[in-house]
Amino acid sequence: MRTEENQKVVRLNPRHVPAPVGNYSHVTVIPRNSDLYTFSGQIGIDINGTIPDSINEQVVYTFDNIATLLKGQGLSPDDVIKVNIWATEEIDWDFMDVAWEKLFGKIYPSMTIAYITALGLPELKIEIEIWAAKQ
Repeated sequence: MRTEENQKVVRLNPRHVPAPVGNYSHVTVIPRNSDLYTFSGQIGIDINGTIPDSINEQVVYTFDNIATLLKGQGLSPDDVIKVNIWATEEIDWDFMDVAWEKLFGKIYPSMTIAYITALGLPELKIEIEIWAAKQ
């Protein structure tokens, strides 16, 4: 018999590995028979197609776009199981952490970050891809 507890995404940081160096979980467990959602990478663009110059402004729009996509699919940030972040310049982590916690709270999904030389458009400085699962 399934209980409410084992029907939710579970995030873990096992004691036998070093603690995360940022706001993420090492392990995310997806409940059996969940629907899996994959989303294209989201960028820092507004509804009018404007891409701001600063990475911090792009971060704000990127997280806004992610929240809108989740809501449109009947999902919440708690359903996010994996986040991949690509940036072309150094991320202002003090700023990013505020945006991250505004969306995810204190229960963090698994995350990977990579610094790369370019994204799909020359003006892009950050792109964030999410995966989600829900029963």
